[in-house]
Amino acid sequence: MTRLLGRLGGWCARHGGIVLALWVVVAAGLMGANLAFPSPTSNDASIPGTDAQRAHDLMKEGFGPGYDQGGSIQLLVYSPDGPLLEDKRKRAVEDAIASIRKVPHVDQVDTPFRRGGISSNLQIGVIGVRLEGQDPTKLAETTQTLSKAADPARAAGLEVVPADSSSPADKEIKTGPSEIIGVVCALLVLVFAFGTLVAAMVPIFAALVSVASGLGLIGLLGWVVDMPKQAGIMATMIGLGVGIDYALFLLSRHRRLLAQGVPVVESVRRTVASSGGAVVFAGGTVIIALSALLLAGFPLLATLGWVTGISVVAAVLTSITLVPALLGLLGHRVNALKVPGLRAAGSAGSGGGGWAGLGSWVARRPWRVLLASVVVLGALAAPALALKLGSLDEGYGTQGSDSRRAYELMATAFGPGSNGPLIVVAELPEKVKDAKDPLVKELKSAVGDVEGVAHVTDPKVNDSGRSVLLQAIPEYAPSDSRTVDVVHEVRKIALPGVDVHVGGKVAGLTDAGDRMAERTPLVIGVVVLLSALLLLFAFRAPVVAIKAAVMNLVSLGAAFGALALVFSVGLGSGLVGMDPPVSSSYLATVFFTVPIESYVPLMLFAVLFGLSMDYEVFLLTAVRQSYVRHGRNARAVAEGLGSTGRVITSAALIMVAVFVAFIAYPDALVKTFGVGLAVAIAVDATIIRGFLVPATMVLLGRANWWCPRWLDRLLPNLSVEGNEEDEEESATPAPRHREPAGV
Repeated sequence: MTRLLGRLGGWCARHGGIVLALWVVVAAGLMGANLAFPSPTSNDASIPGTDAQRAHDLMKEGFGPGYDQGGSIQLLVYSPDGPLLEDKRKRAVEDAIASIRKVPHVDQVDTPFRRGGISSNLQIGVIGVRLEGQDPTKLAETTQTLSKAADPARAAGLEVVPADSSSPADKEIKTGPSEIIGVVCALLVLVFAFGTLVAAMVPIFAALVSVASGLGLIGLLGWVVDMPKQAGIMATMIGLGVGIDYALFLLSRHRRLLAQGVPVVESVRRTVASSGGAVVFAGGTVIIALSALLLAGFPLLATLGWVTGISVVAAVLTSITLVPALLGLLGHRVNALKVPGLRAAGSAGSGGGGWAGLGSWVARRPWRVLLASVVVLGALAAPALALKLGSLDEGYGTQGSDSRRAYELMATAFGPGSNGPLIVVAELPEKVKDAKDPLVKELKSAVGDVEGVAHVTDPKVNDSGRSVLLQAIPEYAPSDSRTVDVVHEVRKIALPGVDVHVGGKVAGLTDAGDRMAERTPLVIGVVVLLSALLLLFAFRAPVVAIKAAVMNLVSLGAAFGALALVFSVGLGSGLVGMDPPVSSSYLATVFFTVPIESYVPLMLFAVLFGLSMDYEVFLLTAVRQSYVRHGRNARAVAEGLGSTGRVITSAALIMVAVFVAFIAYPDALVKTFGVGLAVAIAVDATIIRGFLVPATMVLLGRANWWCPRWLDRLLPNLSVEGNEEDEEESATPAPRHREPAGV
């Protein structure tokens, strides 16, 4: 593979203008098409085969318009100065209702002046609107149109706020300042790493082209598959990080070869043959980890996985084609525009410096370093035991938003559970005439007797008379873990011949959590096994492959520990920009708990495992190359850490800067990923790669590179090392002497 990559890199370096033009055309064309034909997005959280999905399917059968998902909208009306029943206010509300009825696709409008439609203090009412024939993907536009139609009520001094059934994670996330902040921070790190502006701009330009191409393709795919609204932001976050990192590794290697006097085209060829191979394998581990989410049994999560994988594929392709083309076009001008006061000669990884000293220091005391690293990592991971999963509701939405205000008004008027009603649909053993049938009454009574149910609405029988629909209002908020218990208890209702199903947002997320718990061991096992196999193909060393997989799992512990501290324990949730529930306490605005969506840990695992493997591949490549030259394990570990330490640190700083910048997004899901990814990458590039991995490799000695002969014969020749350029330095085989006591 290294020879093939070397030829590709050399060709791109010689034909840089053509490669650059092609990439610019591809990126501009895909983004232009995406902007000209924006595709719809959908956060459909349905899971085939679950009870919530069965309830949703039954809701479509004969209950009339508005009962299926996206078919109903609520408008909250609040009178701050007195009861809504006062004549002037009541007329204003009725005028608003008349105006709403004229909006296209409105089938029925329920007045707030009905039983259950107005609060006990008579100041808050709910206008219920049921739709027929409207496009479910345009729910936001329809909601705004209905809200505008209620202006007659606002003219009378009433507050009218639209509410919808989506969660904060459903809101459309638009790109903005976080990307700019991330790119600027990355540029600063690159300037300090390389000492020249031209060199610093190469990874930035390559990453931007990569992200633009990936986002354009993802946007167009939204026309043929249901595309989650978080897809673009997740692809941008990961694409920027890996795109800059991969280009950084290549550029560092190229500048070191240039400093040694290697001609430009030959330097690019060698760079792509060696570091390019590491990029391909590193990207492959990320893609494998993300692809394993297809086994989670959750379509939304699976789509987020492969969509994010597209951004990684784009990053790998630009790294092994566009970056070599840019390096060939620039030649020695890659070192132009030196920054005064910063080292501009050589590369960001040359010489080793302090990292080589650290490697030697670790090699002399591996046991002490190993024990200290385990203690520190254990302390970082310990809070993960407090990790609390749940569902986000609008109580954690952005302060001042319509959805947050509607949530608070509903909770004040009708209790917290009114923001997440349970849709109960029962299949009956025989046909009934109407809701007065004794069996229907018995069903309503049984649902109302469930502990945690505050109120049950009047039942509705479908056209066939074989299904009954009613709503159960829990006593608790949708994000409260006790609401999940209510879902399970309602499903346990046993009446002769009656099958009870529970749907709605809370029930759907409950099923998602159950499915995640069931499939998580499978996904983790597949990711670890396939990633270890890929490393085995790359380095032909079973011990190294197994150890790398274990080390990546260790960094995950630190990430989940940080998430638990910030969100589950609440130590700083306000500091990352989360808006707390209404409280008069100042401390409560900074320290409050936030539930983490049930599918987030599995998605975070896949992303982090792949990204952590990136640094493992680059470190192991350098260690292996040194070991092949002289056969001394401890010395090879020190040299490998010395040659890659500064580059890996720079890459990690870029990743952390990008992920921290995305914490500023108003979306709780993006904040969760930003915190988890930033902490995990920081820990991985320092404690794990700087101390734990070198210590274990020194202790394992020659066992690191041991491979049974039968296995060596079976493994394909996919070396990632690219040692052809080092043949002059290593004309004789590596010595077989015993490892000396020191370095």
